[in-house]
Amino acid sequence: MTQQIATPVPAVDEGDLARRLGALSLEQKVRLMTGADFWSVYPEPAAGLRRLVVSDGPAGIRGELWDERDTSANVPSPTALAATWDPDRVEALGLLLAAEARRKGVDVQLAPTVNLHRTPYGGRHFECFSEDPLLTARIGVAYVRGVQAGGVGATVKHFVANDTETDRMSVDVQVDERTLRELYLVPFEAIVREAGVWAVMAAYNQVNGTTATESPLLRDILQDEWGFDGLTMSDWFATRSTVATAAGGLDLTMPGPAGHWGPALVDAVRAGEVDEARIDDHVRRILRLAARVGALDGIAAVAQAPSYTDADVAAQLRADAAAGFVLVRNEGVLPLAADALTRVAVLGPNAEVGRTLGGGSATVYPPYTISPLDGVRAALGEGVEVSFAQGVRAHLRTSPARDVFTRRPDGSPGVEVRYVTADGTVLLTEPRSGGTFNWLAGFPAAAAGAAAVEVAARLTATEAGTWEVGGSGLGRFSLAVDGTQVLDTALVLPPGADIVEGMMAPPQGVHRVTLVQGQSLDVVLRHELTGGTVSPDGLELGTMLQLNIEPPHASDDEAIAVAVARAAAADVAVVVVGTNEEVESEGYDRTTLALPGRQDELVARVAAVNPRTVVVVNAGAPVLMPWADDVAAVVLAWFPGQEFGNALADVLLGVVEPGGRLPTTWPLDETNLPTGTPVDGVVRYDEGLLVGYRNPARTARYAFGHGLGYTTWEFESVGVPVAPTTDGPGEVEVTVRNTGDRAGREVVQVYLSRPGSEVERPVRWLVGFAAAVAEPGQFVTVQVALPTRALAHWDVDTHAWAVEPGTYTLEVGPSSADLPLVEELAWTEAL
Repeated sequence: MTQQIATPVPAVDEGDLARRLGALSLEQKVRLMTGADFWSVYPEPAAGLRRLVVSDGPAGIRGELWDERDTSANVPSPTALAATWDPDRVEALGLLLAAEARRKGVDVQLAPTVNLHRTPYGGRHFECFSEDPLLTARIGVAYVRGVQAGGVGATVKHFVANDTETDRMSVDVQVDERTLRELYLVPFEAIVREAGVWAVMAAYNQVNGTTATESPLLRDILQDEWGFDGLTMSDWFATRSTVATAAGGLDLTMPGPAGHWGPALVDAVRAGEVDEARIDDHVRRILRLAARVGALDGIAAVAQAPSYTDADVAAQLRADAAAGFVLVRNEGVLPLAADALTRVAVLGPNAEVGRTLGGGSATVYPPYTISPLDGVRAALGEGVEVSFAQGVRAHLRTSPARDVFTRRPDGSPGVEVRYVTADGTVLLTEPRSGGTFNWLAGFPAAAAGAAAVEVAARLTATEAGTWEVGGSGLGRFSLAVDGTQVLDTALVLPPGADIVEGMMAPPQGVHRVTLVQGQSLDVVLRHELTGGTVSPDGLELGTMLQLNIEPPHASDDEAIAVAVARAAAADVAVVVVGTNEEVESEGYDRTTLALPGRQDELVARVAAVNPRTVVVVNAGAPVLMPWADDVAAVVLAWFPGQEFGNALADVLLGVVEPGGRLPTTWPLDETNLPTGTPVDGVVRYDEGLLVGYRNPARTARYAFGHGLGYTTWEFESVGVPVAPTTDGPGEVEVTVRNTGDRAGREVVQVYLSRPGSEVERPVRWLVGFAAAVAEPGQFVTVQVALPTRALAHWDVDTHAWAVEPGTYTLEVGPSSADLPLVEELAWTEAL
């Protein structure tokens, strides 16, 4: 079920906000400007303000409890959403996320992320929409409208130029004024002006020498020029000063309760270093957000989210995932005819346990995940033999424990967590599942006084061989196996590592033990509590740890041989390759675009024995594909959420078309790619406007906008606007025809160029798009708006938008590299 979007939200009663603000002392106002804890703003009875809760993130609403006990609907990752090129679909998903937020007691969602895909090496590439500012803006506006239509605040982030992870806390991004305006600020501007976003998050990095939380961009552009009336919060731990931040455009520093404001800011105001009128403006913005989400007494949220059943959620996420899958190659093998299949091999390291989301703050715990293997088996039924082989091991770290290997003392699957005092008294036990544990908001009240936390389980070997058992985290860890201590070590991050690296890829201590099948061991991992796991800038991040268990595994040579044998015996081989949390996550960038491990070799050897090899790439960002021309089909699945396997089966079997088009250029190799690695603390955006498809020096394996369906299209004609409007040239009309034998959807893309321009420009740039849906043989005409801004450039002399009069070239087609319709557009008016 797809819910309808609510009507626009009404205005907030500013007089009421003024009365509430006037009831507060300076100390009360300043207290509100720092988070109460990791995920909330203080309640303030004098202002009628209840506790206001914020939560990540882009792939689902986590809530305050970040573990398996409070599951979240895991939606497709942002790059997968952008790949739909479907704002209406994304808006509907935003409304579902609003309902999820309310279900979990969340008022403000910390999403969307609209930083650009400047470089494919970026660790959070999967969390951003596109390399193109217009596509990012269109999808971002839709996302925000959907979320806020449910009475939940959206937070657009990270303002601004936070496009890579390396040294993100301190790096100085040097970007010229025109590039900043025409690329990196565009999505933020659209989301403020068109969607009326309620919150903005300031980034970690510096921009042209000033840290983002102190940047004049927050007031001069965001508030004064664009008219943003919402709240600006810091990224977590990004506030680094008292006076410079409070005197600027930052309203809320997160998390709390410690920080750079508090008593120091009260003193600064009383000393005349910060005007109390600035404090009033900050708090007014906090109260305005609270009014919109219903956190002020006597005021309901401006809208209410609808309710969804589990079946509603599953159906919507299944359809959304398929709509983002991009079929980049198809030599006639897809869609598969189920009634012609007897044996199918589903192979690869991501086949049995697919990756549904990226690492870092975007991580949620879904109620279930459907793997590619499970999805294909369910779709084909018992009449088709579906075999599986992992083929290669693509990860290097010892994995978190899974319930299939562990039992609690009562014999049920899972582990037991114990909170223990220094003298060994057990204060509290909890039955838990999995092997990853986070206590960002502190321990339960009943565990007060705990000196250590223990994770205990009985491990039973499901197969003979060498098992790895250990722990991950920061601090002092010990491991006992059958009562004997086998590990006692201090785990520390390497110098310069990011705060989130301590969460997503913490150092490990591992013990190896040889077991026979069916043999059991009692395992106890103990972590001494000596404070928070990580303390950036003197602020503790909480406690996080993993119990790690890795079963025996064959050598890659042996595993590839098994996979090849199963592929050779199958009617079709589906190879699911991809990345993992070790290489794609918040907190660190990638060092290579190559698939981890020997996955390329696996694909090549399977393709050599089965000409009907379909490769599914389960990655949030581009990877190199040296085998692409040797396989029958390639499907880019991104990180598609909890319905991955079902959606994949739908696409492979032709139940639905693969609906996606590339939101980012898929490079042929690693030449001419911009880097995010700082030099002397600085990353220079020397490529200027030439990002992604705009850069003619980049060689694409698959171009921006590319994507195939299960029918064919002819681009028939384009009508150039002849009656300019006050907002620009008008609408471009494009007629296309479905020349295939089934219904389908095509994304009509419109680009502009300016040959002979006196202004430096890219070869072409996207100015609009629309979807055409048609039956076989049907002609469809779509309209694409062409506003004046599409022609404009930022004039660095006048510091304003300007249009260069003259003749522009209008190009229309199914991708940035396939533009069969070309017309000239004369424009004589200056902006």
